[in-house]
Amino acid sequence: MEEEIKIDDDFILIRFQNNTDAVLTFQRPVQLGLIQFHFGLKGSANYIFNQGNYVLNLKEEKALLFYNTEKELPLNVQIAPKSWLISIFVSIKKFHGLFTSDAEHIPFLSKENQDKKYYNESDISPSMAIVLNQMFHYNLNPSIKNLYYKGKGYELLSLFFNRNEDPDAEQCPFLVDEENVLKIKKAKEIIIANMAEPPGLPELADQVGLNLKKLKMGFKQIYGDTVYGFLFDYKMDFARKLLDSGSYNVNEVGLKIGYSTGSHFIAAFKKKFGTTPKKYLMSINPNA
Repeated sequence: MEEEIKIDDDFILIRFQNNTDAVLTFQRPVQLGLIQFHFGLKGSANYIFNQGNYVLNLKEEKALLFYNTEKELPLNVQIAPKSWLISIFVSIKKFHGLFTSDAEHIPFLSKENQDKKYYNESDISPSMAIVLNQMFHYNLNPSIKNLYYKGKGYELLSLFFNRNEDPDAEQCPFLVDEENVLKIKKAKEIIIANMAEPPGLPELADQVGLNLKKLKMGFKQIYGDTVYGFLFDYKMDFARKLLDSGSYNVNEVGLKIGYSTGSHFIAAFKKKFGTTPKKYLMSINPNA
């Protein structure tokens, strides 16, 4: 699924959300002179150039920047399953206007580079990750969606070029310390590894060395969901893959992900996918 939003004149934002199990391809012409920013929040994507002769991979938590004054760079992207991306296209004129005369520290705007092609890969900072997550998890009136995205688009660019990374401590105190980000990721690994019998939140907080409030708030900021909300979605996706394999029956799958009674697993599966595990199996293998 892609959604294109016009932020301003010569400033376009596209949100890609591939929640399927298939690779999705998206193509779009891009006029000469537009700067392209691509942000990988989740999963990965391949950008295809020159009739497939050149491919750039966008990995999770990475950003790509393309700019070429001499050749059009049409968008041809293959989005991997379960991948979320944000792309921004802005004209060089518009971009100069954002920074006015204080743009000398932007590498590709320096006098020796501004008329050449430019490519750069960089890490997504913790504060950029917060903004990207917010762009996928907003819950606002549709009438103000464009205004919301406009603000987030400008915020994302300002953070991208922020030379002295200083996450918004009031919005997300745990991210002031990069070590805390690693602790949140460790918490995710722990609950996935122990999904059949996950630790309680206080125990999980102790295991990763965070207080309970920072664990809960930090997990929501990075992964866009509560700890157990994230785990529920993960377990259901894992269950569906086990069913897809054809190696397990419904009860066995339920036990593997921590449901001691089949009825509880069936109810959970139906809540997530809108159908029972048995009906799902029949849909993928009618002769079973």
